[in-house]
Amino acid sequence: MWQAEVRVDLDAIRDNVATLCAGTSAEVMAVVKADGYGHGMVPAARAALAGGATWLGVATLDEALALRGAGITAPVLAWLHAPGVPLRGGVEAGVDLNAGTLLQLGDVVAGARLAGRAARVHLKIDTGLARGGATPAEWPALVEAAAKAQADGDLEVVGVWSHFVRSDEPEHEMNDQQLAAFADALAVAARYGIEPRYRHIANSAATLTRPDAHYDLVRPGLAIYGLSPLAGPQPAGLRPAMTARARVTLTKRVPRGQGVSYGHAYHTARETTLALVPLGYGDGVPRHASNVGPVLLGGAVRTIAGRVCMDQIVLDCGDDPVQAGEVATLFGPGTGGEPTATDWADAIGTINYEIVTRFGGSRVPRVYDGAEGVLS
Repeated sequence: MWQAEVRVDLDAIRDNVATLCAGTSAEVMAVVKADGYGHGMVPAARAALAGGATWLGVATLDEALALRGAGITAPVLAWLHAPGVPLRGGVEAGVDLNAGTLLQLGDVVAGARLAGRAARVHLKIDTGLARGGATPAEWPALVEAAAKAQADGDLEVVGVWSHFVRSDEPEHEMNDQQLAAFADALAVAARYGIEPRYRHIANSAATLTRPDAHYDLVRPGLAIYGLSPLAGPQPAGLRPAMTARARVTLTKRVPRGQGVSYGHAYHTARETTLALVPLGYGDGVPRHASNVGPVLLGGAVRTIAGRVCMDQIVLDCGDDPVQAGEVATLFGPGTGGEPTATDWADAIGTINYEIVTRFGGSRVPRVYDGAEGVLS
């Protein structure tokens, strides 16, 4: 008998990717960084590939090498490596690497020479996010150096890429400004003989709403897990893949005015039944969900009563006949009346990305459904 679990529907991931593939003429890179946004990196990657993705995207080289270690041979791009991080293993494993500065390019070349083979590189242009990538002023020097390294046989420039600032607001003028800056960067690269096979800038939101940004490759992350980065209705064809739930450990009747949990930040309005649910911030429940987090129990959505503890939360169930052993669902696809990860995000003032990712490294067992053969 299980106590608490995170269930992941691999069929949902597969089908979400198939939906995204059907909506573009570009290839699809499924982003599986951060342990697959909490869903499990390797199972999510396999389900995404089964759905039609041809690429995988991760943040760190360690994540990419873990995919290779699991026997996944699809192209993988890793884009976040600090100066001096050894890149030889990535080159040897055929991992595509990012370079957005001359220093990063030099590290990639060094790794290629140690590996004795050309590195596969994606050059990043900063089109306005002011995060990774070369600024427009730095870009000519980067592409010139990359062209020389390519001529020397140290690397192959596979891609040129960037990242949107406000793609969750599809009509915002910033998106058009970035696309213009990206086009300018591609033109500069072409003058130095760099004409990559893959040009990519579209994340989940742009994949769903901006076909003019699709180029040769799109990089959906959140959307492959069935969650929307956009305000408004759930996009058609996407269904959330993660459900977090636990069995009530005990119930008790308490009088009106009873303080609940640490600091008595909640007091009962009348005599009521309290239900103890064995999930807390040690499992991924945000502590700032205290007094606001929604949970489905006994056929009704209830709000967490009092502070979220490390291992447990309390629900005020009134006079409903809730019993120990009943299942409390924090979030899921929403088809059974339960809250969604987006509902949780709205309740506590964050984004749905954070909600699901929090449960990835928790002590709660992750259980997989669907996608026959994906786990083998």
